[in-house]
Amino acid sequence: MSYDNGLQFIHPNAKIGQGVTIGPFTVIEEDVVIGDNCRIGNNVSILNGARIGDNCQIFPGAVVSAIPQDLKYKNENTTLEIGNNVIIRECCTLNRGTVEAGRTAIADGCLLMAYVHVAHDCFVGKGCILANNVTLAGHIEIGNYARLGGMVAVHQFVRIGGHVMIGGGSLVRKDVPPYVVAAREPLSYAGINRVGLHRAKFSSDAIHHIEDIYRILFVRGLAVKKALATIEAEIEPSPYRDEIIDFVREGKRGLMKGFRSLQPNGRVPEPALD
Repeated sequence: MSYDNGLQFIHPNAKIGQGVTIGPFTVIEEDVVIGDNCRIGNNVSILNGARIGDNCQIFPGAVVSAIPQDLKYKNENTTLEIGNNVIIRECCTLNRGTVEAGRTAIADGCLLMAYVHVAHDCFVGKGCILANNVTLAGHIEIGNYARLGGMVAVHQFVRIGGHVMIGGGSLVRKDVPPYVVAAREPLSYAGINRVGLHRAKFSSDAIHHIEDIYRILFVRGLAVKKALATIEAEIEPSPYRDEIIDFVREGKRGLMKGFRSLQPNGRVPEPALD
């Protein structure tokens, strides 16, 4: 290890790009690669296996590429891969992968607000925003441009589709398909993410098309298999239709609840069985 004015603890074999600034009391271990023009604050720990792209910002107290909090991990050489233009705010904890996937990955342009936790073997798509205190368990997949509100907790092996908005404080135990808003307890369909889709320059026709698909899947009260067959029979083929159908069919944890009126006791009725 080598010191810089007694304030930094940077291994001489770490690969650090051009134009990188590093604050005091930061630790960078040997097996680390950092791209150009990154800004790393004080009291940051960047540990073995970190692969960080260009133009990233890492704020004080973050711990990047710690070993997994998983008893099956046996000191394998795994990585945490962070894309370009990623912002990691104060005290985030980001773990590298286990032998199962070999890596944890956070794609370009993501914003991880303070105290976010990303566990081992997660894949976070580009342009995602994880608000304060979002917690991802292991083996979670999140599509591009998803938005998770503060205090959202996601169960291991859950998949969240692209352009999704999940309301703050939600517990996500089941898969959330693309383009929807999810909220309530238990987590349920609350419409499509119309605001997010408009901001992403989806056409009005595309938005109406997606909405028609989800009326069948989540509003009519059909069993999932029947809903998918109805979508294929009634909805004109499109990339959006195929993406949604494939997402649902490939799921292993089941799908979040559809829209239901609350019962008198305030509970959401169980969905129809397949």
